[in-house]
Amino acid sequence: MAITDWPEAERPREKLLAQGAGALSDAELLAIFLRTGLPGCSAVDLARRLLAGFGSLRALLQADLSTFSAHAGLGPAKYAHLQAVLEMGRRHLFEDLKRGDALTSPGTVRQFLRSRLAALPHEVFACLFLDSQHRVIAFEELFRGTIDSASVYPREVLKRALALNAAALILTHNHPSGVAEPSQADLQLTRRLRDSLALLDIRVLDHLVIGDGEPVSMAERGLL
Repeated sequence: MAITDWPEAERPREKLLAQGAGALSDAELLAIFLRTGLPGCSAVDLARRLLAGFGSLRALLQADLSTFSAHAGLGPAKYAHLQAVLEMGRRHLFEDLKRGDALTSPGTVRQFLRSRLAALPHEVFACLFLDSQHRVIAFEELFRGTIDSASVYPREVLKRALALNAAALILTHNHPSGVAEPSQADLQLTRRLRDSLALLDIRVLDHLVIGDGEPVSMAERGLL
């Protein structure tokens, strides 16, 4: 049965408008994105097949172009559409972050950093540059590495902080393995950066390690 023949209250789009996006299942949300199904397969049925094939909604959202397009009902056009939607979400989070004091919005900071780093297959070191009121000046990815490590040069971090006239930084990097526990190398790097930046009167407020779950805060662990 086509979705248009379903009772109105059960149609994903109408359900979203009446109850909000949070009321929809993963399959229903994906069906709205897909818009159409395949012959003999509604958009919701196709969404369920795709979720089963990928294993989860997250895996589908993180798939590269070739993996994504290998599934029936998907292709480069839908991949481009999906990437645009995801990027709009990241930019929305960043705009929220820029509106206030980063230290009073730790949830927004973590959500934004996860959206930027959690899905990457390689390690990335990045910084949130803040002014003296802890408002966000910029977010920049400074170094990229292999799946195991990234080479971080403190001199380059200092140069960017001075160029942006930053008074404080929140450091962050991801662990592609998914395990967010800081390594000894992470701790040593953090202390080197903290001490180097302190000579310029620039504070390191935190270093967040991004994995599959909740980001780990070195400040909360008392490691700064």
